Amino acid sequence: MSRIAITNVTIFDGSGADPYPGEVLVDGNRIVSLARQGEYLDTGDARIIDGHGAFLMPGMTEAHTHFSWNDQPSLSAIQFMPPEEHILWCVRVAKRYLEMGWTSALGAATAKPRLDVVTRNVIEAGAFPGPRYLAGSQEITTAGGLGDNTLPHLPYEAMNFGAVCSGPEDMRRIVRMFVKYGVDHLKINLSGEYIAGIPAEANPFSQEEIAMLAAEARLAGKRVAAHARSNESVKTCVQQGFELIFHASFADEEALDMLEANKDKHFVAPGIGWLVNTLYNASEYGVTEAIATKMGYKRELEAAAETLAKMHKRGIRILPGGDYGFAWMPHGTNARDLEYFVKYIGMTPKEALLAATRLGGELMMRPDELGQLKEGFLADLIMVDGDPLQNLAVLQDPAKILMVMKDGEIYKNSRTLLPPRGVIRSVYGGNPLVEVGARRAQPVDPMNSKQIEAQGRNTA
Repeated sequence: MSRIAITNVTIFDGSGADPYPGEVLVDGNRIVSLARQGEYLDTGDARIIDGHGAFLMPGMTEAHTHFSWNDQPSLSAIQFMPPEEHILWCVRVAKRYLEMGWTSALGAATAKPRLDVVTRNVIEAGAFPGPRYLAGSQEITTAGGLGDNTLPHLPYEAMNFGAVCSGPEDMRRIVRMFVKYGVDHLKINLSGEYIAGIPAEANPFSQEEIAMLAAEARLAGKRVAAHARSNESVKTCVQQGFELIFHASFADEEALDMLEANKDKHFVAPGIGWLVNTLYNASEYGVTEAIATKMGYKRELEAAAETLAKMHKRGIRILPGGDYGFAWMPHGTNARDLEYFVKYIGMTPKEALLAATRLGGELMMRPDELGQLKEGFLADLIMVDGDPLQNLAVLQDPAKILMVMKDGEIYKNSRTLLPPRGVIRSVYGGNPLVEVGARRAQPVDPMNSKQIEAQGRNTA
């Protein structure tokens, strides 16, 4: 990897500060310096990318990712894909996420036991491009629960979407199996799902089974993620220390109090896009607005909007992502969540961007090196044609994502990579050396040894 200077951009650094015009220097896989317009940035032998005024921001984190969901209209249809084709699907989708500016992602359950682990491993090995990835297990469910799509006349485990648990000792076996496979975290379905024919407010697991999961996860040093739409399931997550809470639509005031008291321990990825799109955009697949309303999704969207708005005001961490990969909300459209955060939760566009960037670094357990454009941080960044703070929809358009860099490596770029800035000498009146940049000429201080050294390298 080499040194790259990104100039002539508007920088949104993910710290919460307002954007500013400036430039960024990347050396290897780290950001080594930033400069505001008018400040000196010693780019030395760095190659130049002129942003021509584009918007530069940290790479985004998708907090509830299903790479193995293959844009089908049902869980059964997703699971019918043979495993050989399924892993190829996953690595192709991972590339799509990266090219849309998602440089990190957290797996929210995989359709087959090892798909997430293998996808993570090939990305980390550099065999296929994709986001930094934390691999999840299959969905741990109960017989007849969300994720159990077996048929009565077939062997019990044949082609099952989830890992079916019956009793505490069976939970111990399941957890240890997924730990053996190498997952980063476990996923349990603590509540139901209307489209699967199970009320969202149902709570199918016994306390003994849940306690066993918590104990085994702690023993293995693994986090736990929970599909938790119901009020009781949200409380269970706090009580058992499950860090990753998906949905949380029906959390009551007591549950919100519990979350607020432990807000530094938990992340909520509500998957609000699932509610909106299933209610309004699934008619082509037989789920009209009337049908979705009858199922309960309109009521849940109303409840979720109210609940999540309260969470946001209480400072509980809410991140974008969730359940993309269904036919009516295909992979690559994930940035819709940011608009939904503004419309339904009451976030400002800046707060929505911070949820996707700075909070993402915290979710990935790397808050000191991911999610911000800051000296010493990993060089995960994207360049956007347009200002997301004025129009978040630009992040949904592949053509507007001009450049994607992850770990200092460019994976997508529509800007010309220019040679290092040159240095010329004035021949008039002994004037000082002048360094010619992509945007401006910068006087060189003859007493600054670092500039003289850089000048010497560039004229050699």
